[in-house]
Amino acid sequence: MTARDVTADLSEPADSLALDRQVCFALAIANRAVLAVYRPILEPLGLTHPQYLVMLALWEQAPRSVKDIGRALYLDSPTLSPLLKRLETSGLITRSRSHLDERQLVVDLTEHGKALRTEAEKVPDTVVDRLGVSLTDLQELHETLTRLNKAAAHAMTSKD
Repeated sequence: MTARDVTADLSEPADSLALDRQVCFALAIANRAVLAVYRPILEPLGLTHPQYLVMLALWEQAPRSVKDIGRALYLDSPTLSPLLKRLETSGLITRSRSHLDERQLVVDLTEHGKALRTEAEKVPDTVVDRLGVSLTDLQELHETLTRLNKAAAHAMTSKD
């Protein structure tokens, strides 16, 4: 880049509709790229990325209601139900009606589901290694994305 290029860049207003300036585009590309890194790591565990997220929620706390899992993962019931069915078919979870409230469906880990956690503990380090980005950079990105998600949620609930 020459001094003339820099001057031209400074004198011309930036195109606010340029594709490479769009946050949504950068997030979409990052999402696809990071999920592509996860795919071969999760495959030996027999999990897709959405199933992995459900398992993470259950390894954190089980049993859990379907409603609680949906809240934790920001997923609605029509999206979550097929994931739970596949995990149940795989023998990783059970689904049953709550003894306290028959309307509530409770999800719990099977012994196989609990045991899978040991293998899954390798996933985060493997992802970091394959991304080739420093742990500090990833932590900063996580903090930024968490703030962005909160701001977006607030914007959605406060729209006119």
